[in-house]
Amino acid sequence: MPASSHAASAREVTALLNDADASELEALVARYGEDPRKQVRHAVASALRRRDAALRERERVEEMYRLQRELGGDGMVLGVDEVGRGSIAGPLTVAAVALPASPMVWGINDSKQLSPARREALAARIAEVALAIGIAHVEPASIDAVGMSAALRMAMAQAIGDAGVGPDCVLIDGNPVHVHPREKTLVKGDARVACIAAASIVAKVTRDGLMVAYDRVYPGYHLARCKGYGSAEHIAAIREKGLSPIHRVSFCGNFLETPPLF
Repeated sequence: MPASSHAASAREVTALLNDADASELEALVARYGEDPRKQVRHAVASALRRRDAALRERERVEEMYRLQRELGGDGMVLGVDEVGRGSIAGPLTVAAVALPASPMVWGINDSKQLSPARREALAARIAEVALAIGIAHVEPASIDAVGMSAALRMAMAQAIGDAGVGPDCVLIDGNPVHVHPREKTLVKGDARVACIAAASIVAKVTRDGLMVAYDRVYPGYHLARCKGYGSAEHIAAIREKGLSPIHRVSFCGNFLETPPLF
């Protein structure tokens, strides 16, 4: 190894490797890859693992866009996904999102695989680059009146319409919904297709924001934390306080001493 490689201390080399981005990493690994110092060897190994993970992540996102093109073609493709189907309070929310082939939204994924902070950041990026975004909510009273299957079709149709474009293909997560003549469905599509993942993120961030706001209007149900789902503290609050105007009555009969009449 050239003597110049020892000009920097092991601590300095480790700091360089730890702080390097992808464009700098290869040169640093080439320079210090044979360094015999234990601390540097550990830093190089860690940097290589980080590089490999970044490459796998890049390939994962590129595959999501590739499958979007394969299924949807090169025209206007809307991805559609819902959130709140299993909630006992708050709306069912659906988003429809069209993404361009470029720029790619790096890090995009099924919203359930992302932290709240990451979802917020990605939702902001999606809003910057999306060709179209549509959002629809079906409120609890309507869900009680028509049932979840009809509510889901209603929300998806409204979100597609709200996007304001004429889609050449509508890609939907899950099983056939029969909501659009150019519909295609894919199980686990929110983790496999870029525009469906984008819709899952937009729907989740939008609905979570609503539930945080509802927590201030209807305090005591812990809505900011549970987002309307049936957590133990949420169910305990229903038993103590009864139902609020945003609870789905048809979902909550088991939590009440006197079940509601339908």
